[in-house]
Amino acid sequence: MGPLQIKDILQTSPESQSVTLKGWVRTKRESKNAIFIALNDGSTIHNIQAVAEPGQFSDELLGQVTTGSCLKIEGQLIESLGSGQAVEVKISDIQVYGTADPDVYPLQPKKHSLEFLREIAHLRPRTNTFSAILRIRHALAFAVHKYYNDNGFFYLHTPVITASDAEGAGEMFRVTTLDLNKLPRTEEGAINFKEDFFGREANLTVSGQLEGELGAMALSKIYTFGPTFRAENSNTTRHLAEFWMIEPEMAFYELEDNMDLAEDFVKNVITYALDNCKDDLNFLQNRLAEEEKNKPQNERQIPLLEKLSFVVDNPFERLTYTEAIDILLKSKPHKEKKFQYPVGWGIDLSSEHERYLVEKHFKKPVILTNYPKEIKSFYMKLDDDGKTVRAMDVLFPGIGEIIGGSQREEDYEKLLGRVHEVGIDPQNLWWYLETRKFGTAPHSGFGLGFERLVLFVTGMSNIRDVIPFPRYPKSAEF
Repeated sequence: MGPLQIKDILQTSPESQSVTLKGWVRTKRESKNAIFIALNDGSTIHNIQAVAEPGQFSDELLGQVTTGSCLKIEGQLIESLGSGQAVEVKISDIQVYGTADPDVYPLQPKKHSLEFLREIAHLRPRTNTFSAILRIRHALAFAVHKYYNDNGFFYLHTPVITASDAEGAGEMFRVTTLDLNKLPRTEEGAINFKEDFFGREANLTVSGQLEGELGAMALSKIYTFGPTFRAENSNTTRHLAEFWMIEPEMAFYELEDNMDLAEDFVKNVITYALDNCKDDLNFLQNRLAEEEKNKPQNERQIPLLEKLSFVVDNPFERLTYTEAIDILLKSKPHKEKKFQYPVGWGIDLSSEHERYLVEKHFKKPVILTNYPKEIKSFYMKLDDDGKTVRAMDVLFPGIGEIIGGSQREEDYEKLLGRVHEVGIDPQNLWWYLETRKFGTAPHSGFGLGFERLVLFVTGMSNIRDVIPFPRYPKSAEF
């Protein structure tokens, strides 16, 4: 299983036993009486201090022990005489695996901007901030799989390459093997995709939902958790071109069941992070508080742990879109024209509207339901009024919508009508429509962008900082 990690060694009772450390140097400092090396291997936010005596090692060897160099240290685990740590290692031997020239190594022990760190994404996991984010990201991913496995769901691998557009957005990355310098043409001059690898147009998927519904019609409860892609030319702090989606689909679930699952799910995975990532969350909370110091009081965020408890400890308020619009129309910000975007029935709510409902009006997470059909996707089940659909959006503090879902339309004729209404060629979705002919059933599902969840749990402000190697317009360096 390899050597003990620093996380385990820090929790070991010191009895002058022999230990081996392997990791990267965070800092080295020298005094008249000792040489102190702070080592970290990524297993924890905390460094372990290793101590050597002056003259114990050659100047040549110690000259290679710089910030960023990788070492193997052997020594004795003893009780620490300094404050801030319970144990330290009295060094008996140092082996340098790899050096890091301090004149060129970019991660020196000082504050670096997040923008700068994006330019060196190959090294930023070595910082405290990004190692904490990546450990929390792992914990959340594990919690997702554990939750669905424990609740009788099956993990379904839906295709990354698809000929359908689940969202109807059209902003997709094309997959092709055609020679772009010698594109085959039809007699009419259009590109002849029959000559392409798949014999038709193909793209990277924007969602695994449609294929997920097919799985639910056989296995009852499935979930997908995989990469999705959108070729949206957006440079906002909330959008990526490549991101991960969690999409459960459940046969025999109606809208109320769907809401129950969404609330229980997000509470469960956030609780897992609170229980298992305490040190990292405390570090990120302190980091956020430091950044907030210079902001006006009314612009400061809720402390991170308080925000997470806000979600876990409160029952989610449930109301219809129409009820929410009425609340917004009667609100003080609307009457005083402080909302940036107008309010009226039929609008697609903006983040400021969603956050007002969560943070100011109800002071708890909110689930909105029954949206106008014009602002929702074709596959959502029509309400009896013919104007709204059985959609549901889960709204969180600081972020607005974090989950979007619905009861799916199981009636063949109604679904076909909506396909025609939004201008989709039914032939492109014949397989999806056909499930409504053969043993159709009420069913529901939702989607959660994983990076949105990590963004919320870590308290970071830019989604590019919660995925190891972000993809966005004009950026695919790493």
